[in-house]
Order: sequence, then C-alpha cells, then structure tokens
Amino acid sequence: MLLLLGLPLMFLELALGQYAALGPSVVFDRLCPLFHGMGYGMISVSGIVSLYYTVIIAWCILYLFTSFTSELPWEKCHPEWASEHCYSFKEADLCHQVPGQVYYKQVCYNATVSLERNLSLLAQNVTRHPPAQDFFERGVLDQSNGIENIGVPQWKITLCLLCAWLMTFGALSRGVKSTGKVVYFTALFPYVVLVILFFRGVTLPGAADGIIYYLTPRFDKLGEAKVWSDAAAQIFFALSPAWGGLITLSSYNQFHNNCFKDSLIVGIGNICTSIFAGFVIFSIIGYLAHDLQMPIDKVVDQGAGLAFIVYPDVVTRLPISPLWSILFFVMMITLGMGSEFALLETMMTAVQDTFPQLRAKKTYVVAVVCLIGFLGGLSVTCNGGMYILQLMDNYVSSWSVFLMAGLESVTIGWIYGGDRFISDIEMMIGVRGNAFHNFFKLFWKFLSPMTLAFVFVFNLIQYKPLEFGDYIYPMWSNGIGWILSLVPIIFISTIAITKILKGPKEMSIMERVRFLLKPSQSWGPAHKVPTFDISEPDDGIISNPNFSSTVIPNFDSRDPKV
Repeated sequence: MLLLLGLPLMFLELALGQYAALGPSVVFDRLCPLFHGMGYGMISVSGIVSLYYTVIIAWCILYLFTSFTSELPWEKCHPEWASEHCYSFKEADLCHQVPGQVYYKQVCYNATVSLERNLSLLAQNVTRHPPAQDFFERGVLDQSNGIENIGVPQWKITLCLLCAWLMTFGALSRGVKSTGKVVYFTALFPYVVLVILFFRGVTLPGAADGIIYYLTPRFDKLGEAKVWSDAAAQIFFALSPAWGGLITLSSYNQFHNNCFKDSLIVGIGNICTSIFAGFVIFSIIGYLAHDLQMPIDKVVDQGAGLAFIVYPDVVTRLPISPLWSILFFVMMITLGMGSEFALLETMMTAVQDTFPQLRAKKTYVVAVVCLIGFLGGLSVTCNGGMYILQLMDNYVSSWSVFLMAGLESVTIGWIYGGDRFISDIEMMIGVRGNAFHNFFKLFWKFLSPMTLAFVFVFNLIQYKPLEFGDYIYPMWSNGIGWILSLVPIIFISTIAITKILKGPKEMSIMERVRFLLKPSQSWGPAHKVPTFDISEPDDGIISNPNFSSTVIPNFDSRDPKV
C-alpha cells in the first residue's frame, strides 16, 4: 500500500501545494474548477477527525495527570471501578506468598476456605481483566452499553479536552513557523521513548511469542475486505494524502524545495518506524498473553485498547512505574498534538485563503475554530463517546478518503495531464529522466486509482454493519456513519453542479463542463516564472492554450527582477 498509494499520492500533494503555494480550498478551484469542492471535502475530513482525535489527546492528558502519584491507580482493583473479572497481579503475588492461599475475584482466601469452596480450580478458569482495562472502561470513560445510551459529558475528560484545545490554540496562534519549531520536539521525542520501551519489552517473558506472532504471515486474511481497508486507511492516516494537510503544509515551502526527496524520507521513515513499533507493541502483547494465560489475538480488543490498556498495564510491572507512565503519555500527547496541528492548520489555511482579509486576524480565527472544535467534541466525552468515536473513525477516515484520493489522482493524471504536472514539478526541482516521468504517470493514471477502486468495491461487496468488540451497532447509527462519509462527496457534487449552472449562458452543459475542467487563468506557479508561447506535449484530455509551464535554466527565485 505504501508503494501503490502512499508515496505517489503524498508526492502529488506535496508538489501541488508547493507549486501553487495555496491550500486545498483554493488550489483545486484554479487547477480544475469543476472539482473545486474536492478541497472542501478534504477540509471537512480534517475537521471531523479533529473532533474525536482531540478527545483521545484528552484521555492521554488525564492519564498523565493521574500518573503523578506514588502508586498508579490501575495497579490494583479499586472497588469504585473494578468489575468482578478484575485481576491484579500485584495483589495476587502478595496473596500467593503464603502457601495454599488463593486469589479469587479480588479477595485473598486462606487455604481452608480455598479447599472448602474449591476456589483453586475456579480461579484458574475465571475470565481475567487487567486493572488497566477496568480503569479505562469503567473509571475513565464510565462506558455505557451502547451508542443508544449516550449519557452526559464526563467532567474530567471535558476539562482535559479544554486543556488540549488550549494547547492547540497556543501553538497555532503564533503562526506556522512557531508551530514548526514545536513539531521538532513532538516528532523526535516519541522515538526516545519508543527505543526505551523496545529494550524493556524484548526482555519480558513471553515477548518472543508476541514477536513470532507479529512476524508470522497469515495469507488467509488477504481474502477479507477489512484487511485491505485497514491497510489503506493506515497509509492514509500515517501519510495523510487526501486529508488536505500535505497540500496545506507544503504550500509554505520554498518554491525550489526538493519535495520529491521529502516524500521519500517521510514515506520510508514512516514504514521503518511502523515496523520497529510493531516489535515494541507485540513484545508487550506477548508478555501480557503470557501473564494472562490467553491467546495473543485475544489480549486486546479493537480501538483504543493498545494505548490505554496494554501499555498502562505493562508500566505497572516496571520499576518506578509512575515515571514510565509519565514518559509514555507525554509521548502520546506529543504524537497526538503533532497530528492535531496539521489537521487544524489545514482549516486555518482554508479560512485565510478563502477570506484573505482575515489573515491579519489569525488569532481570532484560531480561537473561533478551537472553540467550535471543543464544543463539537463534547459528545465524544459522554458515557457513549467511545461508540461515537469508533463510528466516525470507521466511516469518515476510510470511505470518503478513498473516493477523494481516487478523484484527485484522476484529476492530475488524466484531466490536467501527467506530463504537464511533471513539467510543473521540474520547474521546482529540476529536470528528471524518463524513468521518473513514466513511474509517476503509471501510478497517477492507473495503479493508484485502480487500487483505490479495488479496495472501495471490495469493501462495498463485503460490507457489514459496524461492530465494536461484542457490540453490534444499530442500523440507524450506521446510517449516520454513511451520511458523515458522504459529506466530502456532497461538497464535491454540490459545488460542481453550482458551477455548471452558473456557467456562461451561451454554452451548452457539455461545453460548460469542458470549460470547467480547464485550469483557470489564475493557475500557475507561486513564483512568476517567465513562460514562452511554445507547444508542449500534453497527455491531458483537456488542453489549456492560455498556460504553459516551462523550465527556465538557471532560474533563481531570489532574483528581485523575477
């Protein structure tokens, strides 16, 4: 998926944003006015994801505050939130120090009672939950039994959500350059913690079993649509094509920045980090499976279990566990804030590009967007918030993103023209060979759209209502999910129809469509590069004779005469 979708689409968007120095809300209006709505579709995805993504950061902040104690609260089964299946290894070890005693349902029984009630056998067959699981589901979320029971906002999570949005406001209100400096820390610090966790994880009993499970291929899974969907969704979540963030951030690049090298570094760095993180994760999951006496694939449910159940449980086994917990959740917060900055900057740039008069009032714009984000995220802080989060995450960040990425690839590869776009890229990074041309034309015109179409259709054929653990979502909630996934498509189709209807009256409908598929007169490089009236080869189905991009030898953007 990295080769078929990740790298080609990431490079496409980095080059597009850098070339035009515009965010997605404007760049598509100039590149292909008919698909102006594609930019707003991307922005809508970033906006919806930011609502629940910030709540996850709020959970991390709550855990961080809770970690400043001599004993982590999830080390033992506390009566206020523990279920009957809660099993504390720390309490069990203390109980088993006396021969014959049995730890059963949070109570330590002496040998006499144990023999009378046959508790030894019962204790071996009982379902076990680590305290971290009950703490998260019952102590933090106070999770309801379904999306039907939304409940009320949890005050602790709400305060942490406010804290997360205040941090976002503080970083973004100072501008992109200041945000970039913060990202140096948010991007690098997690690697330090990841390395520490790796060396600790591989030394734990059962870690080898987890790593073997991680490295063992399961080819039978390739027949499941969800596997392909999850793989594609992971690439889109990791590299962010079709979310608008890449176009937004690259629009601030220097015109001659080597965006091709950037895409290679980020793409390869991402896959290497993911592989390394897999060793860290599965060494710890193997350890938990060993301790809980459970199959590895049953240790963690889907969703947020890894970050808020597995790791919190593991740090309780480490010396000075509060310190490890603090390090881990600081890492999680920095990772989350780095992603949140990109999501919010996408919306900030969209507002400023659409309403240039607001550029001088960025602080107020950031404040309004953050306030709307805070209010919009309150529903996810409720008792049923986890079900809302899973619903939005499943529908918004997969179906609609796949469609937009496919349309974007077709727009560049077929409508605007792959050769023309590569000529635009060469204006920025220099002339490249035929292999470069053929490689990206092949992916933008054929392989990437075909892969996205395959994943989309495969998922559609094998579609089934959303599930979360043992809970099956009611049909009405799946309907809401489909509506959310169609929001970007509604933007694209509504704006396209509006532009066609408002086109020149003397043109027929098809003539208006062809006219709107051409780049607008304002389309061109961010730097005013002189062009010549020459005929260039172009493979696009629409040709615009009013614009041709030409590579100018020895062109220097810093030259004041240009």
